[in-house]
Amino acid sequence: MTDRALAVVRAGVLTTVQDLGRPGYAHLGVPRSGALDPGALRLVNRLVGNPEGAAVLETTLTGCAVRPRRAVTVAVGGAPCAVRVAGRPVAWGAPVRVPAEALLEVGAAARGVRSYVAFAGGVEAEPVLGSRSTDLLSGLGPAPLEDGTVLPLGVPAGPPGRLDGTPWPAPPSELVLRVRLGPRDDWFTAAALRTLATGAYRVSAASNRIGLRTDGPPLERAEQAVRAELPSEGMVLGAVQVPPDGRPVVFLADHPTTGGYPVVAVVRDADLGAAAQAAPGTPVRFVPAAGPGRSSGAP
Repeated sequence: MTDRALAVVRAGVLTTVQDLGRPGYAHLGVPRSGALDPGALRLVNRLVGNPEGAAVLETTLTGCAVRPRRAVTVAVGGAPCAVRVAGRPVAWGAPVRVPAEALLEVGAAARGVRSYVAFAGGVEAEPVLGSRSTDLLSGLGPAPLEDGTVLPLGVPAGPPGRLDGTPWPAPPSELVLRVRLGPRDDWFTAAALRTLATGAYRVSAASNRIGLRTDGPPLERAEQAVRAELPSEGMVLGAVQVPPDGRPVVFLADHPTTGGYPVVAVVRDADLGAAAQAAPGTPVRFVPAAGPGRSSGAP
């Protein structure tokens, strides 16, 4: 067995292999998947000399611990956390050399939710439809890590990045999501749209890679839509879907490609990385973009 690999000693709550996902297969019912915070993934890959889309580990809240079989350069970024090699503290957000068989410990997130661990050469899990990403909804890609999992590593592509400082955005103390109303905003009352723009929402503990759920005031459907049924239609990344309880759900990377609940708005792609790092209880504010008025697809 090759020594260019790592063994998982502590998998953590939910640690998965992620790259930039598999876009372009929604017509087959396959979600995009990929890192929820793609900016963090690109940065850690650059720090270890990888192509920006190389596969890394994405941890959730509690971190993980792994043991590489040979010496490798590693960078940990995303949610700030303590990082240790063989029991000694090392730098977060910078390339670090991990000796063969030394234990790399990625601690619990001090702020935010998801940390990203890049290894020089990338994680070489078997690709599916051009991506090594774990997709929790469809089950494509490698299974979430378990204690004892062994993952192969690729051959390093270049030297570690040399930077005086890395521009890591801080996890949000308030999640501001800029949205474009529609396509089904006309399924809701004018008061509901005001509530969306002004309501006191918070990130729900029920959030996951499929969607960021919110706690807060429900959105009231328009009278003509109260008993109406919407035929299942295509869903996009960042769609703000409103289930029967009226509380908005923001679709993230593992979202279903179709759905039958109305989408009141769509979040700008640039704001979704922050959504990946918003811990349960974080205040959420939806900010409608200036533009045309209500759409015209009422039932």
